[in-house]
Amino acid sequence: MVNGSGVLGWGVGGIEAEAVMLGQPISMVIPEVIGCELVGCLADTVTTTDLVLTITESLRVFGVVGKFVEFFGEGVASLSIADRATIANMCPEYGATVGFFPVDWRTVQFGCDSYGYAVIAYQHEIPKRCVFCYLLQSGRDESYCNRVENYLKANRMFVEYGDSQCKPTFTKILTFDLRLIVPSLSGPRRPQDRIDLSSLHKDFSSNLTTKFPFKGFGLRAEHLQKGTSIIKNGSIGNLTHGSVVIAAITSCTNTSNPSVMLAAGLVAKKVGVLILLNSVAILPIEIV
Repeated sequence: MVNGSGVLGWGVGGIEAEAVMLGQPISMVIPEVIGCELVGCLADTVTTTDLVLTITESLRVFGVVGKFVEFFGEGVASLSIADRATIANMCPEYGATVGFFPVDWRTVQFGCDSYGYAVIAYQHEIPKRCVFCYLLQSGRDESYCNRVENYLKANRMFVEYGDSQCKPTFTKILTFDLRLIVPSLSGPRRPQDRIDLSSLHKDFSSNLTTKFPFKGFGLRAEHLQKGTSIIKNGSIGNLTHGSVVIAAITSCTNTSNPSVMLAAGLVAKKVGVLILLNSVAILPIEIV
């Protein structure tokens, strides 16, 4: 997840980690670096979950196993640090060793995004204390913040996506248009099996009779209409294939993403307003 804020890091084995801690060198093959160019910006009806599921699907098809993926392009500027961390944290699902976002102005002003500085920062010169909001809030003084910015820029590690020269050389490049992302979900078993929300009914119905091992349930035709009766609060209901019995957000990235947490809260509130919690087919919404 740290790769979303410009800190390059990846998991290693226990022996390798202990060797480095004891001052010993380790050897590794220099990996291929795949550039994922992001263009456009997300629609208002699309969440970070939709974004990461679509990126995961595309990168698995492209083939990035054992490689580094660096995200670049003007579309990156529209993503918050939380959004980038969500994408970076999903790199095991799309097979890469690292999903990396270089440092840019959003990184150094991380912590101000929630207060509306994003548009101001992108179009105008940002007030000094806003630029270093994250560093200042973590106890650094302004002189330290100035040194950090100057160091990153002097070593060409500070990215300005409006700069036409800001396009590194990669092994291969995949272009990804954020404007084409639609509300999505994955499953029923693997996070990489993404489908459009509009195709849910058709896909689920098809999976009921499809054979294993991945998406199918392998049901015979005579079992499709089978269900079970339950009693809740004195009411009798019937649960069949596809009934919603619990709604929960359990992903480690989704629970820490502010926009998705707000969306979950709004859904829970709407459920309460519609008194769906009294339905025998729906249990309380839970954020784990």
